[in-house]
Amino acid sequence: MKSPTVGDLEDCLLAKVDERRQQVSQIVEEVQRVVHHLTAEISHQDIRFQTVPYSDTYNGNIKVLAPSQFLVTIPVKGLAGYREAREQRWRYYTLQGTRLSCPLQDPEGLQQWLEVEQFMKSLWQWHEADVNIEGDIVPAKVVQVFRKLVENAIGTCHLSGKVSMLTHHSAVWVAVETAIGQVELELVPAVEIPTAWSAKARWPPCLRRWPSRQRVECIKSFGFALLACSHYHWQLSFLQAEQVLLEQLDEDGGCRRKCLRALRQMKEDVWCPGRRPVITSHHLQTVLFWTCEKYPRPKDWRVFSKAFLRLVRKLHKCVSQHFLKHYFVRKSNLLRFANSGDLDAVAQRLALFLKNPQISPP
Repeated sequence: MKSPTVGDLEDCLLAKVDERRQQVSQIVEEVQRVVHHLTAEISHQDIRFQTVPYSDTYNGNIKVLAPSQFLVTIPVKGLAGYREAREQRWRYYTLQGTRLSCPLQDPEGLQQWLEVEQFMKSLWQWHEADVNIEGDIVPAKVVQVFRKLVENAIGTCHLSGKVSMLTHHSAVWVAVETAIGQVELELVPAVEIPTAWSAKARWPPCLRRWPSRQRVECIKSFGFALLACSHYHWQLSFLQAEQVLLEQLDEDGGCRRKCLRALRQMKEDVWCPGRRPVITSHHLQTVLFWTCEKYPRPKDWRVFSKAFLRLVRKLHKCVSQHFLKHYFVRKSNLLRFANSGDLDAVAQRLALFLKNPQISPP
């Protein structure tokens, strides 16, 4: 009996996609209620952190990286009127307050310093020593404050039976019990900057046909954010801009988003399953953006099977080379800190699929 091919099983694969979407939507709804409850209490205890609102539609603060792994950004409050730093300076401090003989390493790629003076308006609490060292708002100290608030909020909100802290991380992770199963959330304080585009994101380069100039201006108008993900440097994030780019992909009637959903389904079922996969939905989304730029014509996205295999080949190349450029900050490699052995295992599975592109029926 002939094995089903990509073309033969398009409907079958997309049926699984619909099933996944319903399941994830249910999990997101539960997660939203928990996050809203926790952050409302946190905001009540510390004015610097905002409540994450509950939304019946898309929630820009919740990013599904995998069905059991979520990134939740917690907007901070009291920092307005952002501007790029005017001058560079050396930093000799440590988180413990001691002095170094050599300066701290400068930020690379997706990272930057953040000085309180870069904001035209700031609450006095951002000048306090619990988050500020020598004028810098230090992400590790922000996370330290935030972690205690999360721990207290779990108890105050009587969520101890549903939410638990995961203590083996420097970042703030919690496990949430849902009707479908346990999911893990990384809760990350975020400085949202909707009024500017990062100087590090030199996008788009010249002579690109995709996206259009009008679309570029629209996307840049959503600004960026800075996430408290490391000790001294803030990490640039473009989640909202990326979402806008995604939502407007198929206005020409193409199958780009359908291909992305199918790619994600195969990744989760076959190529890279697990609770904390080395390849996430964000990586797949970035692969799609690069492929759209290389193949900007509508006719390149009319036939699902061809477009899907084109994406798989691009993913295989990136995973094999351990190199995937961030779409907006092109000097940054999104796979730089990924486990090499895990990447090689995914590359092998992708190579097998490309050698004989078949999908086992569910």
